[in-house]
Amino acid sequence: MKKINKQLRLPILLFLIVFNNSILAQNATGKTEWFDPNKPATTYCNPINIGYNYTTFNHNGIPYSRRSSADPVIITYKGEYYLFATNQAGFFWSKDMSDWNFVYGSFQRQPGDDDQCAPAAWVVNDTLFYVGSTWKRDHPIWKTANPKSGRWIRHVDKAMLPTWDPAIFQDDDKKVYMYYGSSGKLPLVGTEVDYSTWLPKGNQADYAQLYKATEVEDIQRPYGQIKEVAILDPSAHGWERFGPNNDMEPAPWGNFIEGAWMTKHNGKYYMQYGAPATEFKGYANGVHVGDNPLGPFTYQKHNPMSYKPGGFVIGAGHGNTFADNYGNYWNTGTCKISIKDRFERRIDMFPAGFDKDDVMYSITAYGDFPIVLPTSQRDQTKGASSGWMLLSYKKPVTVSSSEECMEVETHRMDNGGKKVYEKFCYGPENLTDENIQTYWSAKTSNPGEWLQMDLGRKMEINALQINYADHKATQYNKAMDIYYQYKIFMSDDAINWTLVVDKSQNDKDVPHDYVELSKSIKKRYIKMENIHNASGLFAISDFRVFGNGLSEKPKAVSGFKVDRNKTDSRNAMISWKKQSDAIGYNIFYGITPDKLYNSIMVYGENSYDFRGLDKGTKYYFTIEPFNENGIGTRNKLIEVK
Repeated sequence: MKKINKQLRLPILLFLIVFNNSILAQNATGKTEWFDPNKPATTYCNPINIGYNYTTFNHNGIPYSRRSSADPVIITYKGEYYLFATNQAGFFWSKDMSDWNFVYGSFQRQPGDDDQCAPAAWVVNDTLFYVGSTWKRDHPIWKTANPKSGRWIRHVDKAMLPTWDPAIFQDDDKKVYMYYGSSGKLPLVGTEVDYSTWLPKGNQADYAQLYKATEVEDIQRPYGQIKEVAILDPSAHGWERFGPNNDMEPAPWGNFIEGAWMTKHNGKYYMQYGAPATEFKGYANGVHVGDNPLGPFTYQKHNPMSYKPGGFVIGAGHGNTFADNYGNYWNTGTCKISIKDRFERRIDMFPAGFDKDDVMYSITAYGDFPIVLPTSQRDQTKGASSGWMLLSYKKPVTVSSSEECMEVETHRMDNGGKKVYEKFCYGPENLTDENIQTYWSAKTSNPGEWLQMDLGRKMEINALQINYADHKATQYNKAMDIYYQYKIFMSDDAINWTLVVDKSQNDKDVPHDYVELSKSIKKRYIKMENIHNASGLFAISDFRVFGNGLSEKPKAVSGFKVDRNKTDSRNAMISWKKQSDAIGYNIFYGITPDKLYNSIMVYGENSYDFRGLDKGTKYYFTIEPFNENGIGTRNKLIEVK
């Protein structure tokens, strides 16, 4: 072998050092050929992937901590997005509505207190205002011009309005309004407030009874210039009825109206509300429309405005509506898990808007599949689906270990609130059942615990979602060292594996981690290896895979029927012939053929007991099947009077 020229040795040595350091740096950041953690995503997937806080109280009898949040508000401030939600010891901000960053900002005074329950936030006079829920009259109104600092000052020390589930709205004329209420009997109310004092406008003597009241039923009534702005009518509106399937009549605690929010569009005021209760799959957002910020308001014929009773993510009620930086509207909401606790919940977000007739809508169809993030103003009447299909449904999974079943006494609202003994099991079949209420758990949280999925054939993979379940978690409240680390490998033969996603250096809290690949990959087998778990055992609700199955789409559905109940027109039985080439179906319905804004996702069944119709309203229905390869043709519309 010839000796290397001395003049070339130093450049070669320097090249090797630089090349080696480049490889080390690449590995340290977790970059692979198919995944770059520093590349901004173009899509997101519900539930929103934020570091949901661990709560301090459990209602269901399961003796472990659990994550939760609900009642979200997303607003824009200085070109960025801020997300506030129940009891998070702070809030989140994002540049793109995908990558959310936590800011610690707690207002908790006593260990057992709520921090900020169902908070309101709004930009008033170029300053960000913030207030939580209270029935008391000693709650401050906070404000800041630098929210990322986590520091707030008090605009007023005592807001005399007892604002439970509050909303703040500033009109174009700079007048400021507050809306609030949460009740099974009373309406939501609203009033103009004085900006300086935050007291309701008018003679303060007219509010003397309110300021002295101690019972909720007295506190939430209209006084002085406070006006009723929305109330439920479940006798006419099926979706406003209480119950797991709008089926508890009479409602034991009333049919709940809550979650006020105001949106102004084309000179009209849209009074948004959530109903009938957060523990149910039919939790939805409705809207009444008026010409003034305090009404009177009229029930919009298209209601509920945002509705998602089926699929992996279930529930869409109690949120807000906001415009992104391009002028597109979005509707946020609360989705239920309700296993470890009746208030075990998450947050979702769907494309929304106003159509040519100023009808307010939100598109939840395929709303728990990847959704395209905005880069410009666009038409969202058909949603914003990426077109990536679910590849993982009912696929076989093998695992390193499985935790034993557990039998506990619960009183979940899914069982009507009755105390019953339930047996919960944590086998691998739960990883692909598209049920957010079930999960697989390993016996430990040790590095090396794993799961392995067989897609059945080679498929094109674009994204994955890892939904952690935190089984037997020991963390309570917020801590700043909560994170997950893992690696994902893929293979054609389950023998030779390729590292596709490397999150071994991740330090973010990502309980619903959504991983968009920088370029797609075609593989059959997927394996996830645990490195670090946030709290409790290594447990995952669903390991979801999205892309294209590279085969035939399902044929159109046959035998589609909608039988509206002649005795109670709020109810209808929907049925169709089950087909082997489909994994699921989306039922679409609306008030006119061109306004099929609402949908119901169903897996593995051939019927749906629908109890969400309005009396006196004519509807149009259709259905489409879907599988790993795409969406089948919709059926001809059925008119239902």
